[in-house]
Amino acid sequence: MTGSPLIGLAGVLVLLAALTLGVPIGVALGTVGIGGLILILGLEPALIKSGVILFETLSRYELGVLPLFLLMAHVCFAADASRDFFDAAARMFGHRRGGLALASIGGCAGFGTISGSSLATAATIGLVALPEMRRRRYSDALATGTIAAGGTLGQMVPPSAALIVFGIIAEQSIGRLFTAAIVPAITQTLLYCAAIVVLCRVRPQLAPPTASATWAERRAALVRIADIGLLVLLVIGGIAVGWFSPPEAASVGAVGALLLCAWRRRLNRAALRNALSETLRTSGMIYVVVVGALIFSVFISLTGLAEQVAYLLGAFSDSRIITLLVMAALLLVLGSVLDGLALMLLTTPILLPIVQSIGLSPIWFGIFLVRAMEIGFVHPPIGMNLFVIHDIAKDVSLSRIFKGVLPFLAADFVHLLLLILLPATVMWLPDLLGQ
Repeated sequence: MTGSPLIGLAGVLVLLAALTLGVPIGVALGTVGIGGLILILGLEPALIKSGVILFETLSRYELGVLPLFLLMAHVCFAADASRDFFDAAARMFGHRRGGLALASIGGCAGFGTISGSSLATAATIGLVALPEMRRRRYSDALATGTIAAGGTLGQMVPPSAALIVFGIIAEQSIGRLFTAAIVPAITQTLLYCAAIVVLCRVRPQLAPPTASATWAERRAALVRIADIGLLVLLVIGGIAVGWFSPPEAASVGAVGALLLCAWRRRLNRAALRNALSETLRTSGMIYVVVVGALIFSVFISLTGLAEQVAYLLGAFSDSRIITLLVMAALLLVLGSVLDGLALMLLTTPILLPIVQSIGLSPIWFGIFLVRAMEIGFVHPPIGMNLFVIHDIAKDVSLSRIFKGVLPFLAADFVHLLLLILLPATVMWLPDLLGQ
């Protein structure tokens, strides 16, 4: 039995209303999904179907990737990895005009390899980099905008929690998603750096040059991140070349992080307890969200809403590019009022079939969707990264932080357009490695 697309649309509107009222994402998705299934299938079949989804999801071997990568991240936090990544980048580039801003982007990219979270990356690097930039008389707008935008790299640089969640709900290879994210993460980083270079060339007063570090200081800073760098290279490189499956790589990363923290003499009972408790808390929250999303996805598929949306988009334009541009506009509008994870879980069951119908890979869509999610972290009214930075630098107004992030938003739009016009930038590396 199937429902009407109108029932699916009503379900989406009810979900949006629940999220607006502050209902937790996982609870809202699951409740609306079960309610819709009851309406279409009846009470007993809906409960049986939801129970099957719950059991099949929690018993999936791939789901073990998430808590292991989270444990790796939280243990690396204890090892003071954020300060080391920023310090190494600052020693290498800090003497150039805008060098500390470039170092902040580099620090965010480096820390993103162990964080997997936009908010965590912005908050952690912000605590280290913002005081340093402001002490060197950098513009408040440039300093705060750089960290807010750079924090979004935490979602794109593998291993990314957002990509793991997408892989689970879209039933795609997490390893292939991680490999596909490498080139977009590099191009995103380079575009942010280009924005800083252009800004500092046009308005040199935004970022005064600072004293150059000696080569001995640079070598020392690089040595301090060598152990974490090797761990990240082993984990991500191992997945890319096929040495490990993602769960195996996550296990290697978690054990390696514990050994690294012990080597640095920062592994104690308090640090281990905090890492385990944060891992369990975050994993539990994401598991609830994933199960709720899958139930909601089944409900949407039974209503035929995705097919109706695909038909309307097809009637609107026969051009794949125009279809993707309309899709991008929709994601950006929704991203201005929805949390990033809510955006992914709401739109994936509706938009993924459309993307496949126009001949694009679900892997490409995963990268495209996460990239659109990231933009939502830095533009109002939600713009969570902006609020994170405002909490760190309370004397800088939100309007000034938003002004600082505008050049990076321009770079974001260029990057999103690049992904649409050149899908090969996403698929080239996984295809090259035969994944």
